[in-house]
Amino acid sequence: MDKHLDTLVERLADALRARGALMATAESCTGGLIAGTCTALSGSSDWFDRAFVTYSNRAKTEMLGVPAPLIERHGAVSQEVAAAMAAGARERAGVSYAVAVTGIAGPTGGSAAKPVGTVWFGWATPAGTVTECRRFDGDRSAVRQQTVAHALQGLLERL
Repeated sequence: MDKHLDTLVERLADALRARGALMATAESCTGGLIAGTCTALSGSSDWFDRAFVTYSNRAKTEMLGVPAPLIERHGAVSQEVAAAMAAGARERAGVSYAVAVTGIAGPTGGSAAKPVGTVWFGWATPAGTVTECRRFDGDRSAVRQQTVAHALQGLLERL
């Protein structure tokens, strides 16, 4: 991990421990990188519960309870699906906090409406679920790394 991510994960770990809270991830475009970043820190079992890697639409529906008609209507990369993923992860894991990401890391798969680098985030907390859309530049690896950092920073801000 890079130094910035190390520090971010340590701050997130401290904040979750202080609340006696656990988190989970629901990941599509990052394929488990957020969970991997969290669990790279020794002692992460104190605050990290589980990850759902839901790359396919079927996985989003089966594992997180995202309604198939919601995906059909809005697309997998959408505010609605990000919110449903985060809420589903929080509920199914039985944790206080969850973060979800769904996006287009590229280099293929983009469109005029949803270009490569488009990522929807969802954060589910005891206070409710919030979403945000970001557009990241760079190659597939860069988009995925920026997504990891933003997902963790966003969760920290909501603690």
